[in-house]
Amino acid sequence: MSKRTHAGIGIIGSGFMARTYAEVTAKYTTDARLIAVAGGTRAAGLAGDYHIDAEPSVQELVRRPDIDAVFITSPEQVHLEHTLLAAAAGKHVLTEKPMALNVAQCDRMIAACKEAGVKLMVVQSQRYRGIHTRARKLIDQGKIGSVRQIRHWAMMPIEWTAPVVRDRPWYADPDHGIYLSQCTHDFDMLRWMAGSEARKLFGQITSYGDHKLPNLSIMAQIEFENGAMGQLWVSLEMPGATFPDSSFHTQVAGSGGLLDFDGYSYLDHSAGGEWARVWEQPAFDPLNPMDPVRLESYTAQNQAFIECILRDQPPPVSGADGRAAVELCQACLESARLGQAIDLPLRAGDHWEA
Repeated sequence: MSKRTHAGIGIIGSGFMARTYAEVTAKYTTDARLIAVAGGTRAAGLAGDYHIDAEPSVQELVRRPDIDAVFITSPEQVHLEHTLLAAAAGKHVLTEKPMALNVAQCDRMIAACKEAGVKLMVVQSQRYRGIHTRARKLIDQGKIGSVRQIRHWAMMPIEWTAPVVRDRPWYADPDHGIYLSQCTHDFDMLRWMAGSEARKLFGQITSYGDHKLPNLSIMAQIEFENGAMGQLWVSLEMPGATFPDSSFHTQVAGSGGLLDFDGYSYLDHSAGGEWARVWEQPAFDPLNPMDPVRLESYTAQNQAFIECILRDQPPPVSGADGRAAVELCQACLESARLGQAIDLPLRAGDHWEA
């Protein structure tokens, strides 16, 4: 693989994110060629739009010698199955978040890819959003000193959430549905900004109203190994509207400064008591898979994956990173169930890990 000058790409799944990655691969990334798609009722249409092959099964897709890597965009309920198939066929894997349903499945995916000698990268597209890359860079440059406290919140109106769950029935799963899909983003952001692993979490999870959708409101308090404290507030059932700049908002307090940023709007930095606007995110439509501004983060992410394949480098968002986000989601569920703080890492063999 190291002698190749480009990577042949196959896509597993044919929905919204499959179209996102098809558009990115076909028009924006370099050193990659879109080859084929398999899985889902829309595979034939996607293949026709991008003039690629539609394979009758995932097994047929990963057998192709002209495919070096797969983008897994299928529901998380089958990420494990599709990763094992790809690894056994010697294909590198970029899998959508959440990586899997639980840490035990994540461990199997990591082990299979390691044994096969293929790369495993997990989607965390928010890490590649312009706001967030600049925020992380300011932390790395010491512009706010040592990270001490982080607060993150993400909110959506129920009028947005209900149709999404209706269109994606697997999102209705109490523990592995839209809660897991959303909170893997949020917990990953807290962990990434802290620059540390979590060692204790206390969480509460519920739903309000008569919509009958589970686990839409979440609060959690996290203690990190480096002493930083993190706080999460997620609600996907806001009444009709949300607070301003609350789609994916983070505040970071360091020993020498502050950061305030929302992934869809702005990044502000304070040092010495004065606030300054660092960068503003150009507007885009998060529900339009063809919006070129929306695709910027996916382009950067997928380019990083392609480069790690061609240069034989570690993926920048590893299987361990994907696992850590799932672990925090699981710990929050367990904490809410027991009504007590949970120590991390989670213990192998507990009932929720099966």
